[in-house]
Amino acid sequence: MHDDHTFLLYAVIFLAATVFAVPLSKRARLGAVLGYLVAGVVIGPQVLGLVADPELVLTFSEIGVVMLLFLLGLELSPQRLWVMRRLLFGLGAAQMGLVTALLAGAGLALGLPTAAALIAGFGLALSSTAFGVQILSERSELTADHGRASFGVFLFQDLVAVPVLALIPLLAAGEVIEAARPVWQSVLIVIGSIVLVVVAGRYLLRPVFRIVAATKLVEVFTATSLLVVLGTALLMQMAGLSMGLGAFLAGVLLADSEYRHELESHIEPFKGLLLGLFFMGVGMNLDLPLLVARPLIVIGLVLGVLALQVSVMWAVGRAFRYSERASLLLAALLASGGEFAFVVFASAERSHLLTAELAAMLNLVVALAMALTPFLVLGLAAFADRRAERGTPQREADAIPDERVDVVIAGFGRVGQIPGRVLAAQQIPFTVIEPSSEQVDFSRRFGTKLYYGDPARPEILRAARVGDAKVFILALDDPEHSLRVARAMRRLYPHVRVLARARNRQHAFKLMDMGVDDIVRETLHSSLLMTRQMLEHIGFDAHTAAERVERFVDFDEQLLREQHLVYDDESALIQSTEQSRKDLVALFEAGSSGLQKR
Repeated sequence: MHDDHTFLLYAVIFLAATVFAVPLSKRARLGAVLGYLVAGVVIGPQVLGLVADPELVLTFSEIGVVMLLFLLGLELSPQRLWVMRRLLFGLGAAQMGLVTALLAGAGLALGLPTAAALIAGFGLALSSTAFGVQILSERSELTADHGRASFGVFLFQDLVAVPVLALIPLLAAGEVIEAARPVWQSVLIVIGSIVLVVVAGRYLLRPVFRIVAATKLVEVFTATSLLVVLGTALLMQMAGLSMGLGAFLAGVLLADSEYRHELESHIEPFKGLLLGLFFMGVGMNLDLPLLVARPLIVIGLVLGVLALQVSVMWAVGRAFRYSERASLLLAALLASGGEFAFVVFASAERSHLLTAELAAMLNLVVALAMALTPFLVLGLAAFADRRAERGTPQREADAIPDERVDVVIAGFGRVGQIPGRVLAAQQIPFTVIEPSSEQVDFSRRFGTKLYYGDPARPEILRAARVGDAKVFILALDDPEHSLRVARAMRRLYPHVRVLARARNRQHAFKLMDMGVDDIVRETLHSSLLMTRQMLEHIGFDAHTAAERVERFVDFDEQLLREQHLVYDDESALIQSTEQSRKDLVALFEAGSSGLQKR
């Protein structure tokens, strides 16, 4: 009875810590992982003492790491790995190889055994995927040069962590554990286990999931998913390998299956809670007295690791021809400690490759590095922006050939590329002016001909001979920059037809103020296509669906012109919007006769 009460008490404590700490951490833009770590520190034996046995919690919660590796495998089909090969095996391998070698060398110089130095160097070289992706998402930089590069390195680190976790028990068997069977027999068992997982995953798992899915019982599918993950983990553990290796292999084998997304939805909730429990267990096991007893050593190690990571990654980024700003941001994102480091150090400690004292020191260094990551990114981003504006000379605009073309495109991002590709396919000459040096360098790697410069500057427009063009396509992403270019075009070349991209209605209104009438709202046509398909799927025939969408387009274009007259008067704009809803209902009712569902 007492044990039952203890279990329930621990469950309530962990859930309460999650509910309070993680939303606060996310709200502060510090990430969920840091919230779990702080929650573990608070409820652990060194602060409130609500949990008496954190080691037991850490052991149980490693199932969350196994599920993380399974989901990672589901994301990594062989085709996707091949597409990302340059980032994975170029940039990622360079970062991990250099940082691991330097940190391992430092460990050897400090007197660590070879295996311990290698594991410490590898663990400290890892970065936090959770932190990095969240920060990139918040800054809307996932598709920027440094965003794509960071994601490639994160992916490589996750991949290389799997075999390292698998090798740790083998290293331990070779160094400190007397083998119970001959080496050749152990090797055969390992190879046989891996082959068994691959063969079963290829020829057995899909038929099993097909049979289970036919029952249409959600709980049975969930049980089957958990059985696959935990069963492969148990098999690998019995073979003396990492539990996560089996789950990862099973995930990769199911990455291209029709059940991939359903598997993700069933495993994700368990993974999230158990992985959060794992991070709380790490927080409970952090040796805070060690920080108090040896603050200079711990802080020195944290700063040293961060400085080394930033320096190496900046140099690697520049070597791979990324801009100085992109290299700095790449270095900031990859300098943090990674969540996989806790897994690596815990596994190495259990295998007696790391002493308890060294593992505690390394976990403390990683946790503090993770805590500093958001601040490091903000600081280096501000430094890079300030240096770009003041400290370094601005990149000179490219020389544009003195040739007449019918079309000039300003902005060659996701919108401007489409008309450019159509023109190129028909061998119609055109000129592209792109104000982002990163976009220019990136596009040129794919053989695109474009010129760096600010299309809002009159001399750039004159150099491109915009006055001789028939059409000027204004496809810039930044609305303010777009308006500056539109103002320059109306003032200098009022006779040239301007086709302008508008981010939203407010942007469209301001372009209309400048006399730009050919405006394309960037998400309008894709939304209309989606609307037409929706109407067809709910029962309207194709002709009726197309007619309804056409009526809406005509109505909305007229409404846009009317609201342009009052868009700076919020009350009048609200009144116009409310009236438009009633008018649209009346319009569809008036035209509904003869237009029936199928």
